Amino acid sequence: MSDERRDRYLVTPAQLWGMMEEDSPPSILAMQSVNPYTGRVSERVRRVPGAVDAEVYTEFAGPPSREGGQRPLPDLNALQACARRWGLRHDRTVIVYDDDRNMTAARAWWVLRWAGLAEVRVLDGGLPAWQAAGMPLAYAPGLPPPSTITLSAGNLPELDAAAAERLARAGVLLDARIRPNYIGGPVQANETPRGHIPGARSAPAHDNLTDPGPFTDNATLREMYRALGADGSCQVGVYCGAGMSAAVTVLALATIGIDASMYVGSWSAWVGEPGRPVAMGADPG
Repeated sequence: MSDERRDRYLVTPAQLWGMMEEDSPPSILAMQSVNPYTGRVSERVRRVPGAVDAEVYTEFAGPPSREGGQRPLPDLNALQACARRWGLRHDRTVIVYDDDRNMTAARAWWVLRWAGLAEVRVLDGGLPAWQAAGMPLAYAPGLPPPSTITLSAGNLPELDAAAAERLARAGVLLDARIRPNYIGGPVQANETPRGHIPGARSAPAHDNLTDPGPFTDNATLREMYRALGADGSCQVGVYCGAGMSAAVTVLALATIGIDASMYVGSWSAWVGEPGRPVAMGADPG
């Protein structure tokens, strides 16, 4: 499947292999993590040849805070130091991937774009798609020469809590969490309250993906988001639990030509401030 807009943000295994054989091959980052909900450890043995390991939850997020939520943006200087260690350059495309449906790679894509890297793409389907295509594997991380790259903040649109609340009424605010968290209900002690920002519309991030892992076709994505009001006629914003799966939805929207802002603090920041309204149920409210 070829789509000019889609190809600006996603890359197939075959396309990546062709890029790797060019005179100026891309920089490749393998997103490493421990799933905070299941404890699942990402694949750390097999990788795309030349891929450099990057830690999602420490290098693409800052320390949690009440105002910033569980996974705020990283400190720009710390991110720049990582980018230099990874060998990233402004004149070379960056490819990011993970081994779990790009649920963490999308966060890296968003943060790097936010920090001023213009050419960042996600390996569609991640490492499983690479393996399914019969591509070669490496068993040690790449060791690129360090760079002197300089990053800058604010190159993608963001929302704070007030802007998200306004957008839920004046535009389209999408909630990328699973529907039970959107609907709300009882929680255990010390768990984050459930529910949603009043006016937000449920749009689970996993709906962007096919069962094998790659993003669904653009015609389906356009129809899915048209039904939610995200048809290009108004401003769109996205949030999730803590700014991870929202990036998947921002990426999916980008492939169909809709630029969406992200509320990075997301639900964890929204409920961190006592007194903010919480809607319950399957309707936006």
